[in-house]
Amino acid sequence: MYIVDRTLTFARGFLASYGPSGIKKRLWDKEYSGTKWDFIDNTAGDCVYPYLEKYAHNGNILDLGCGPGNTANELATGVYQNYIGVDISEAALAKAVQRTEKNGRAGKNSFVNCDFLDYDPTLEFDIILFRESMYHIPYGQVLPILRKFSNNLKSTGVFIVRLYAGDQRPGVIKTRVTAKLDLLKREFDIVESRQFDLPALPNVLVFRPKH
Repeated sequence: MYIVDRTLTFARGFLASYGPSGIKKRLWDKEYSGTKWDFIDNTAGDCVYPYLEKYAHNGNILDLGCGPGNTANELATGVYQNYIGVDISEAALAKAVQRTEKNGRAGKNSFVNCDFLDYDPTLEFDIILFRESMYHIPYGQVLPILRKFSNNLKSTGVFIVRLYAGDQRPGVIKTRVTAKLDLLKREFDIVESRQFDLPALPNVLVFRPKH
């Protein structure tokens, strides 16, 4: 049973990250309609927020893979003008919209329902954020996706990636994640980089395209 469960979990994870958009949408909608991701409804105090506050410059933020809108509603409201969250899950965005309206941020926060890999922004942004969502981009697509979105960064804008390099099991390192972090450090100009000494080793990487 253990092998069967592990195989099903891997298959689900693979399809949710790398499957066709229609399959990804159904899988994420099912999960966000349940309680699996309720633990991310409150992430106030997360290590990524000081970086968002530092680089937002009272401007525009694009959050690719925004989930139920925790970032959109926990970030200090005075540090940005416009926030656009993109997610493939309608169920997640329904929570994001409800929370945004409750918090009086409807004039600042907006949401787009699509696979963020296919999203074509029309604005320029001070920050383009991948909060854990970089985990769901195949390694071979990381550079093409970032080059695409580089066209929507302001001249002083930055990408911010936040990823767990470790696992809940002590001493276990996610090699796929560390490979992506190493790739970003090689291919981009790094503004700031830090691995926090916290459970699962959260990393925050701030970077720009090389010129």
